[in-house]
Amino acid sequence: MAKVSIDALLESVEKGVTDYLTGALQEGRIDEQSYALAAKNTFSSIKSWLKNRDLRRISPKLVEGLSEAIQQERWEDLVNAFRQQARFGTGGIRGMMAFDRESVVRLHAEGIGAPILKGPNTINEVVLLLTSAGVARYGKGQNPPFQKVVIGYDSRVRGFDLAKIVAELFLAYDYTVYFFDEPCPYPEMTFAIPYEGIKADIGILISASHNDYRYNGYKLSCANGSQFDPSARNEMYNKYIAKAKTSAVKLCPFAEAPPERLVFLGGDERLPTFDYCGREDRVMNLHGQHAAHVKTFLMTDLAAQQQAAPEPLHIGYCAFHGAGRRAVPRLLKDVGFADVKVITHGGLNDLNGLFPSFCSDPGREQQPDPGDARAAKTAVEAFRAEYGSFDDVDILIGTDPDADRCGVVVKVPPAQRPLYGGQDWMLLPADSMWALLLWYRLHRETELHGQALDAEKRFIVQSHTTSDSIVLLARKHGLGVIKTWVGFAALAAAVRDVWDGKPIPALDEGRLGKTAELCDPFVCEYQDMNNGQRSFNIGAMEQSNGFSLLGGQPPDDRSLGVGGHVRDKDGTLAALLVAEVAAWAKSQGTTIFELIDKHVFLDPAIGLFVNHYEPDPMDGEYPGIEGDRKKKEILRRALGFFQLAMAHDFQIAGRRAVSACIYRTGKYDAIYPPTYDFQFPDEGVRFYLEDPTHDGKPFNHVTVRPSGTGNSLRFHIQLRDLATETDLIEKKQKLMADAKAIADELREILRAPR
Repeated sequence: MAKVSIDALLESVEKGVTDYLTGALQEGRIDEQSYALAAKNTFSSIKSWLKNRDLRRISPKLVEGLSEAIQQERWEDLVNAFRQQARFGTGGIRGMMAFDRESVVRLHAEGIGAPILKGPNTINEVVLLLTSAGVARYGKGQNPPFQKVVIGYDSRVRGFDLAKIVAELFLAYDYTVYFFDEPCPYPEMTFAIPYEGIKADIGILISASHNDYRYNGYKLSCANGSQFDPSARNEMYNKYIAKAKTSAVKLCPFAEAPPERLVFLGGDERLPTFDYCGREDRVMNLHGQHAAHVKTFLMTDLAAQQQAAPEPLHIGYCAFHGAGRRAVPRLLKDVGFADVKVITHGGLNDLNGLFPSFCSDPGREQQPDPGDARAAKTAVEAFRAEYGSFDDVDILIGTDPDADRCGVVVKVPPAQRPLYGGQDWMLLPADSMWALLLWYRLHRETELHGQALDAEKRFIVQSHTTSDSIVLLARKHGLGVIKTWVGFAALAAAVRDVWDGKPIPALDEGRLGKTAELCDPFVCEYQDMNNGQRSFNIGAMEQSNGFSLLGGQPPDDRSLGVGGHVRDKDGTLAALLVAEVAAWAKSQGTTIFELIDKHVFLDPAIGLFVNHYEPDPMDGEYPGIEGDRKKKEILRRALGFFQLAMAHDFQIAGRRAVSACIYRTGKYDAIYPPTYDFQFPDEGVRFYLEDPTHDGKPFNHVTVRPSGTGNSLRFHIQLRDLATETDLIEKKQKLMADAKAIADELREILRAPR
C-alpha cells in the first residue's frame, strides 16, 4: 500500500470518522451518548497515536497498521479502536486484539509487532505496557512500596510475548519478577502470589479466560490472590494508568536482570523450549506446591480406593487448547486415578490461541468454555474420534484456556435420555455440580465424624444468579449463606468482610431499605450468619463454573484463609473434587447424575430446580459502538417490563410476574453515566414469577443481567417444583420445557434473537 503522509492520513480520517458517526447516529445504529463520546475522542486519539514518535519505539510498525486501516477506509473499526480507553473492569482489562480473523492470524504468525490496526481500545503491546507502567508506579507509591510481582500467561495468541515485555517493564522498575516458564492455570498464579516462599504484592496473567480467539486480557490480582478492591482499583486507574505516558515505558531484558530479581516458576523439570537465560538453578517448583495444597481438600485416600475398587473410575479430560493440559491430568494421576484419557484429537490438547476446534466464522465465533453445551459436544465427539467409544467413560472433565473454570460431562440413565434429545450424556450444570459437591462433603463428614463439623461456624458464599438449591441444601445442614453480586471479586470481598468482623447489615434485595437508590457494593443477601459468629467458608460458587473454598480468617491480609484455598476460582481444584465424588459414587454402585436426583432434587427440603442460562448474543458480544446501543436498548426494554411487573401486568410464557427488582450498585456509572431516563442496572433486572408449589418462596424468577465492560447480556431462569420418585422425570420435562419457553419469549419481547 502506498506511503501517505501523516497530515494526509489525518485529513482523511477526520472526514471518514465524522461521516461514519453522523450516518450511524442518523440511522439509529448508535445513540447520542455513544456518539458524543466517540466524536470527542476518536479523531484526537488517532492523531495522538500517529504523531507520538515515542510510540514507534514501543511498536515500530504501529503507524503502518494504522495507516493501512485508514487507507482501507475501515471507519467503524477505527472508531471502535480509538473511541475510548480499554475498559478497566473488576479484574483488569479484557478486549479484542483485533476485529477480524485475518488480523489475529497475522498476529499469531508475525508476533506482537505485526502491523495490524491497534488502538487504546484493543489489547496490544502499547496498551499493556502503558497499563503496566501505571501499575508499577502505583505500587512504588504505596507504603511500603511494592517489591514483587508474579507474571503468567495462558495459551492466548502471543500471550508469552506480551507477558515477557510486561515482566521486562517491572524489572526496569526494580521489581523482583516471578515468571512462569510455560502457560499456567490462573489458579496457580493466584496461589503463587500469597505463597509463603514468594509473598508477592501483585499478580498479572495475560489471559481472556473463556472468550473466543479474538480476545486477550490483563488479569490483575492483589497480594492475597484476590482481585483489587474498588477503591484501590479506582486509585490505580485514575491516578496512574489513565495518566501513563509512553516515556514511562522502559524495559530490562531478562538476560540483563540481576540474578536475584528474576525467578522462574515451573515444575521439577526444565523445559527444553524455554530460555532460562542461564538461570536454570533459579526455578521454583510452583506446580508441586499448588498440587500439594489442592490435595489437602480431598476427603478420601483415592490411591487406596482406586486400587481396591473392582472397577476404577474412567476419566476423560479436555484442555480446550488451554493451560490445564498438563496440570489437570498430572493432578488426577498423582492422587491415584490410573485411567485418565486426554483428548488430543483435533489439537484440543495443543496450546493454540486460535482455538481451531471452535468456529471462527464472523458473527459465529465460539468460546472454549467448558460450561457451554456446544463445547461439551466438541469434546465428546473428539473423544469418540480418538478412542472409538464413549461407553466406558464415567465422567469427562473440561477446563477453559486459563483453567479457572471446570465443566463436567456425565452419563444419563436410559429412562431420562429423552430429556436430553436421546443422548446418553449431558453437560452437568454448574449449579447441580456445586450442590452435589457441597452435599458430598457434608455427607462424608457425617460418615467420618458422626455429624457435619462446626456447622454453627460455617457458611457458603455464592453469586445471586447461582441456584437456590445450594442455598436450601446449606440451610438444611445449619450453614449460613451469603449471596453476592456476580464475580469472584464480590465473593472474596464478602468473605473477607466476615473474617474482618464487619457488621452484617439487614439487606433487602441488596439494599439497606427498599427506598435506597443503590445496592450494597458486594452483597445481595445474608441468611443466618449468626450475627457475625460464622467465620469459616466451606464453598464459594458461581453458576459460571467457578469454585473455591476460602476457609477461615487468615493470619494477615496477604495470606490464604486458614484451611482454605485461593480467593478466586480454581478449575483444577474443582476437577479433582468432582472426580473424587464420581469415584465415591461408583464405589457405592451409583453415579453423579443419580446422586443429584436422590439427594438434591428429591429432597423435599430442597426441591427440583431447573436453572437455565443463555448468553446474549449466543457467541461473543454485540460488536463495537453499535453494540453499545443494542445492549442498552435491550436493558431499556427490560426496565419497561419491570414497570409492568410492579403493576402486576406482566407475564411470560404463561407465568405471571408477582414482583420485580432492579439490582444496581453504580459500579459502572463511569462507563454509563446515569441520565434522567436510564440508570445502568449493573447486576440485572429480576422478575419473580408465581410459585407452582404455593409455599410463597421466591424461587421462580427470570434475571436479565448485562456485562459491565462488554456488549453482552446474560439471561438466567430459575424454576422450582416439588417432585417424588414417581413424577420426577415428568416434572423435570415440564420445568425444562417451561424454562425454554420463557427464554424464547424473553428473547422475543426484548428483541434479542438467538
